[in-house]
Amino acid sequence: MSGCSMVRSVRAGTPPAQRRRGYDIAPLPVLRMPEMHDETRHPNSADLYAALNIEPVGHAGGHRYIHVIGTSVFVDTELADDGWDRHVVGIVEGDAWWAVDVPAEAEDPSYGSALDLFSYFGRAAPSEWMAAGRAVQLVEWARTHRFCGRCATPTEPSEGERGMRCPACGLVAYPRLAPAMIVLVTRGEPGPDQEALLARGVNFPMPMYSCLAGFVEPGEDLEGAVVREVAEEVGIRVGNVSYRASQPWPFPHSLMIGFRAEYLDGDLVLDETEIADARWCRRDDLPTIPPGISVARRLIDEWVAEA
Repeated sequence: MSGCSMVRSVRAGTPPAQRRRGYDIAPLPVLRMPEMHDETRHPNSADLYAALNIEPVGHAGGHRYIHVIGTSVFVDTELADDGWDRHVVGIVEGDAWWAVDVPAEAEDPSYGSALDLFSYFGRAAPSEWMAAGRAVQLVEWARTHRFCGRCATPTEPSEGERGMRCPACGLVAYPRLAPAMIVLVTRGEPGPDQEALLARGVNFPMPMYSCLAGFVEPGEDLEGAVVREVAEEVGIRVGNVSYRASQPWPFPHSLMIGFRAEYLDGDLVLDETEIADARWCRRDDLPTIPPGISVARRLIDEWVAEA
């Protein structure tokens, strides 16, 4: 068969007074970064850091602050302004990490050195990048939920949970999370001649190709979303859908849920509003594929390693 065919050290102690209510909790775990030299290992968030929804009151370790400037981040061991809103992110290697909402009118605490999340990847440890992504999502959620969506009353932090409660009507808004499926479709029997379907979205930087992806619709299960999205985007029918991996994807607030699926029938007919090109590719003739930042790369790498 053919190939690809069409910071400064922070002092230990209690952080500055927080705007959110705090609750005493059990001693916090000290998580150690897993060995990352094995490129086949894909740690999950629990391997990397302890995500928290309440403040680590009395935490004896250090504190690090992810200053969110627009959607870019600047990480420091000192808080630039004690008056800015903060949200607890979690514990990374014994340090408490915080998301800091830098007001639009405030002076840039990074003096122009803040990085967007794509640029921050590769310059930070995996745990720090995941914490930064969580920070951006939390700050953006708080920015967009200052008022009740039902009655427009100013909201308040919901006691004991990650939520913004309306004191007038009681509506609670929780951080938004948009589930999205991403799938690697294979064709043919397992082995060196098996092919995988890779596509280039209309907004992709050329010439990168990746897996098909799309958001889950209300009332739809994940497997159904895979079948529907593949049919909508490239016109083929797939089956034997199996879960492989997931990844928080803070662009802006998605949870990517990765699958494998098998080609059943149909010809490639592209939805040109979303897909610029789609190709069946062999393992030994792949186009440019996504970097390690994404679960798409994990799906592709695992398939390549099966040969």
